[in-house]
Amino acid sequence: MRNIAARMITTTAASLLLFNVQVAQAQSPTYPNKPIRIIVAYAAGQGTDVATRLLGEQLSKELGQPIVVENKAGAGGILGTEMAAQAAGDGYTLTMGTNATHVLNQFLYAKMPFDPAKDFEPIAMVGTFPMVLAAGANTPYRTVGDVLEAVKRTPGSADIAMPSTSARLVLEFLKERSGAPLFGIPYKGSGSAMTDVLGGQLSVTIDTPLALRPHLASGKLRALGVTSGTASSLVPGVKPVAEQGHPGFEFVAWNALYAPKGTSAEITRTLNTAVNKVLAKPDVRQRLLDLGFEPAGGSSGYLGVFARKERERWAPIIKAAGIRADQ
Repeated sequence: MRNIAARMITTTAASLLLFNVQVAQAQSPTYPNKPIRIIVAYAAGQGTDVATRLLGEQLSKELGQPIVVENKAGAGGILGTEMAAQAAGDGYTLTMGTNATHVLNQFLYAKMPFDPAKDFEPIAMVGTFPMVLAAGANTPYRTVGDVLEAVKRTPGSADIAMPSTSARLVLEFLKERSGAPLFGIPYKGSGSAMTDVLGGQLSVTIDTPLALRPHLASGKLRALGVTSGTASSLVPGVKPVAEQGHPGFEFVAWNALYAPKGTSAEITRTLNTAVNKVLAKPDVRQRLLDLGFEPAGGSSGYLGVFARKERERWAPIIKAAGIRADQ
């Protein structure tokens, strides 16, 4: 009888232990245990979208869960980013932020439905790319200095196509640094701007390496300088503007992964580790380069500090130039 009673006590204790473990696991499930959504605040097929889908495909393998990319375009990236800001901070809704959504827009629009600094948890920088100043092959311009000297001698002799807000910021920054009377012509996108530059209506454009790549390769355009602080492998052999008489000149566009405010440090660490593992893969790095991105990575803390410094840097330039996106 004593042995039977002992066995019953042991069995009961084991059952209680197993029950407690199961309850604990149910209350604190291992992350992630269901699909993750990444909101892209731009249209499908755009550079940020394509890079996000590549990252999502690879993160799915690292995390063992499906990654669903959802496009919510509109208002310069504000609509999709607002949707992400309002999501639960449980690690199952993320957003691919950009220098526009998480830095520039708050200074370009009079009203913002979220605070990019306070309403998100940084995860990791994914990729960066410089802007490129390029001139038509039939122009006499070989360097950025050639353009600046031309407009100083004859204002209006080298008007510049601006197919994006980033292009306008580069122009304003260069104008501030050089004192040259640069004049930009705004365009709604790269296509129409490229048509006019290739057709000779304008001499110079400022655009992304990816947009310019086929025209540089064909010899129809000539790259004059890149806006990164150092040379970029996206535009081999082209000197930075900073090395052409303007030290400290730097503008890079970027993509970075963010989570809504309140996402736990444990989850952001898990995601940061997974992103860095993905970005360390040689095949992924090459695919990003093919898409026009320099692979990045690094800690969540680095991304937070970087974005803060970017806000401090660009706010006064945008204000001084009177640049607005909602007028």
